[in-house]
Amino acid sequence: MSPTREEQHWMYRNMVTSRRFEEAIAKIYFEGKSPAFNMANGPIPGEMHLSDGQEPVAVGVCAHLTPEDVVTATHRPHHQAIAKAVDLDKMAAEIFGKKTGLSGGRGGHMHLFDDNVNFACSGIIAQGMGPAVGAALSRKMQGKPGVAVAFVGEGAVNQGGWHEAMNLAALWNLPFICVVEDNGWGISVAKETASSIGSHADRAAAYGIPGKRIEGNDPYAIFEAAGEAIARARAGEGPSLLECETYRLAGHFMGDAEAYRPEGEKDALFEKDPIPKMRERLLAEGAASEAELNTIEEESAARVDAAIKFARESDDAAPEDALTRVFAA
Repeated sequence: MSPTREEQHWMYRNMVTSRRFEEAIAKIYFEGKSPAFNMANGPIPGEMHLSDGQEPVAVGVCAHLTPEDVVTATHRPHHQAIAKAVDLDKMAAEIFGKKTGLSGGRGGHMHLFDDNVNFACSGIIAQGMGPAVGAALSRKMQGKPGVAVAFVGEGAVNQGGWHEAMNLAALWNLPFICVVEDNGWGISVAKETASSIGSHADRAAAYGIPGKRIEGNDPYAIFEAAGEAIARARAGEGPSLLECETYRLAGHFMGDAEAYRPEGEKDALFEKDPIPKMRERLLAEGAASEAELNTIEEESAARVDAAIKFARESDDAAPEDALTRVFAA
């Protein structure tokens, strides 16, 4: 299964949009936070977790999804939200804590929610597994179309809730796919010091379901593997487990000194940046012209600029509204 020319352009566009969005957010994030760093200050308060380098996983999977399909994501969610077509204006406003945000500024960047495209994320490790499996169960019980995808980090696979949800998905033969983004680091803990096996895809055997590891942070290989897994789920053939090798080009959070990384690791990762690599491949294989890629890049930058402008100009969330839309009437 290979992406069409149009799908390749869509993938590249969303990768570039995600990267430009995070570059803009990273620059704005430090406004008002100096000379002494205080994450509570500035137009974007709180922690910020960037997904630079992990864009191939989001586009390779979400290229096969529709608005009816459910996605739960991690605390590092921007690339997945953009690939799932979450409203970029409202997402930016939510990150800025504005009234026009997806949740009225209540959630911030780790708690994005857009019911128009069935997307949600959480700052709790492996939290999205249960809701995604529940969504898959609801689809099956109601005879509705759609699959559910849970994106998790490699550290989440060692959580008990991950195994409970995976077991139920297999037991009930649900239209569910778990996608593990293996960037090698659980905050500052290296994967090999926390996991007993090298590939979490091997854990699929414990549940009697297909498991596959995709190496190289390759959007084309991820597209192929995800397409097969999602097609199986749509056909009623049950869940799958995918582990995608990917690279975190930024720290765990904005302000992370990254002293835990081995010397030279980060420089080597930047040499593997997936966006210029995909650009080169598109040109080499004749899937896009230089003019087409320039247009995509210019349009992505303009779209991000518009979203940031919308967020900056929106009204701040009112303190008295903090508890509205929190409790059922």
